[in-house]
Amino acid sequence: MKASYILEQGGPEVFRYGDLPDPVAGEGEVVIDVFAASVNGADWKVRSGSYNIISDFPYILGRDFSGVISEVGPNVDGFRVGDKAFGVCDVGQEGAYAEKISVKASIIAKKPDTITHHEAVALALTGLTAIISIEETLKLGSGEKVLITGGAGGVASLAIQISKNIGAYVLTTTSAPNKDYVRSLGADVTIDYRNDEFDKIAKDCDALFETVGGDVATTASNKLRKGGRAAFIASGPEAPRLDRKDIVLLRPNVGRDRHFLERVLTLYERGAIRLPEIKTFDLSESEAAHRISEGRHFRGKLILLTR
Repeated sequence: MKASYILEQGGPEVFRYGDLPDPVAGEGEVVIDVFAASVNGADWKVRSGSYNIISDFPYILGRDFSGVISEVGPNVDGFRVGDKAFGVCDVGQEGAYAEKISVKASIIAKKPDTITHHEAVALALTGLTAIISIEETLKLGSGEKVLITGGAGGVASLAIQISKNIGAYVLTTTSAPNKDYVRSLGADVTIDYRNDEFDKIAKDCDALFETVGGDVATTASNKLRKGGRAAFIASGPEAPRLDRKDIVLLRPNVGRDRHFLERVLTLYERGAIRLPEIKTFDLSESEAAHRISEGRHFRGKLILLTR
């Protein structure tokens, strides 16, 4: 199979493109012929070595995928060769930047014909993360005021829409060129993090969904009321340690549960959420996609097409 892989950790230039052995379906697994994989922030953090050290090369990045099942392993129920499916790799597994991937059948979902492969993968890990963060971790309620940082990003753009579907009042930070975009997603208040007076616009929030990391985690947390709660996805495997002791600091546990993938699909099919803006690349162009992702100023989702 063709794959985009790395032989060492480093900058985007470490990507190589070529042939690697096909995977096989083990017990409870299926092999999926990948049609599309998405580029997530975690991908370039793994590639660069800022998340963890890789010792086994060649290494294939990529956590979510959409494609067609080409092999079914022993003890798999509910799937057969030819089924269209999408999903997110199990925790600790990667490998979606390739023409084939072997995954647990229990954590993938069937892809309906109403959505393309690259559209499905744009909703996979981002949708899973947004749903779990907003509904399960923050337990956001109708009428609550939530601050979502980095509103034009893939996860945050879905989180805005999920929050509005719940009935929350949404404030979000973004750059000036993206204000109209995040407003079109349903944001009630848009904050240009470079020019607007953040302290005057955002205060006494009930909840925070922080997707940017760094100093933003501290700045945004100060906009919470006493007793407020904050969920962080860009500050490492645990919630950051902050000076405030009067708020609840949370790190979403983004489990690979088919139920949540189907929940995202249901919201999409009902029109409660819409797809993020999508920019596509050929699988061989992983380096270019990573350079854009690592720049952190794009909006929507970057997708690698394998076929």
